[in-house]
Amino acid sequence: MAVDAAGKLAANARCDRQPPPGRRIVLLGASNLTRGISTVVETSAQHWGRPLDVLAALGHGRSYGMTSSVLGRTLPGILQSGLWPALERREALETAALVTDVGNDLFYGAPVERIAGWVEQCLDRLMDCEARIVVTRLPICNLPRVRRWQYLIVRSLFFPSCRLSLDELSERAVELDERLCELAHQRNCALAEPRSDWYGFDPIHFKLRHWSRAWHEMLAPWSETEVGAARASLARWIYLRRCAPELRTRFGIAQRRAQPAARLADGTLISLF
Repeated sequence: MAVDAAGKLAANARCDRQPPPGRRIVLLGASNLTRGISTVVETSAQHWGRPLDVLAALGHGRSYGMTSSVLGRTLPGILQSGLWPALERREALETAALVTDVGNDLFYGAPVERIAGWVEQCLDRLMDCEARIVVTRLPICNLPRVRRWQYLIVRSLFFPSCRLSLDELSERAVELDERLCELAHQRNCALAEPRSDWYGFDPIHFKLRHWSRAWHEMLAPWSETEVGAARASLARWIYLRRCAPELRTRFGIAQRRAQPAARLADGTLISLF
């Protein structure tokens, strides 16, 4: 125990010697972002420099505009999260942003135009920060190869309340993807297009072995120079996945956590909402 305590004190001392973050990233997304948050943070540092001030609204099944619940855990919509007030309170920094995992709201029955409106509000708020924005398209490249039985399994596991058929969901996904492209073009945002080989049986989540490559390609518009892909770190992944957001509800009990929730050895601060 004494050794662990000494190690933590030494780590904290190293962090205290780091300069404050000079740049900021804002991450908006759901399960892919949650699963790959460690890779995303390291990839962001590769493209955008370090240390960083990271603000992320994420979570499995996260909605952009409504409260969502997964396995007893409830989170507010991204638009209603504490990320935006926190962003307003902080000093202005050069900012890059990622808007991803938009398709969840289709499974919740939200109309395409409403979802697009939620994303549009997020983009406009990020534009107010003069952020360099990347918007990821929906993985519609996977639609032709999704079988009905496969879709039913994924729908039952991740969105049990959804009753949309595969044909209905596919039609809405294509329409939403077109709206995302329009919104991105109107605001000169970079568009990142998922590749079909990043996915396996699960048509909406990246395979683990493709995390570094996928996030490297998607965040590349943040940087004007060529950089290498991020190196994986199990310790960093465990540390970040254990961090709690500012507000969540578990089985009806509200839980609050002061932010930033994490600080890396290079001085990067990570706040979750």
